[in-house]
Amino acid sequence: MQISTKFTIAIHILAAVEYFGKEEKVTSDFLASSIGSNPVIIRNLMSDLRNAGLIEIKRGPGGIAITRPLEQITFYDVYEAVEKNKEDLFHFHENPNPLCPVGRNIHAALYDKLQDVQQEFEESLKKHKVSDVISDLYKEIEKAGCH
Repeated sequence: MQISTKFTIAIHILAAVEYFGKEEKVTSDFLASSIGSNPVIIRNLMSDLRNAGLIEIKRGPGGIAITRPLEQITFYDVYEAVEKNKEDLFHFHENPNPLCPVGRNIHAALYDKLQDVQQEFEESLKKHKVSDVISDLYKEIEKAGCH
């Protein structure tokens, strides 16, 4: 199982908007600099976050704003917004040997268990809030003595 970098980049976007947004205009170029990524990738993720109702993007001098308190945004909300291939986190190998008793039956024997794991994973995402990341981020910045 692997979640793409879209998830952590989206959390980074929200954290940077929260941290810098009160003092300055946060743009896709600004975020790309913080994240170390291409601005086009950032704009695509911002579009996903906007479509999910997590941010609003104000054209011109407005910048980006988070639409609700961070205590109300879960990791699952972000995951749902940006991850496109989440129907099945686990992918089966495509060509097990149909003449082998294990190869012929492995998908049926494993499928339900993997669905349970995926459901537990998604439930766990719902327990974590973006506000917790922001809180820890401020602690780390303070500990490092840089602002």
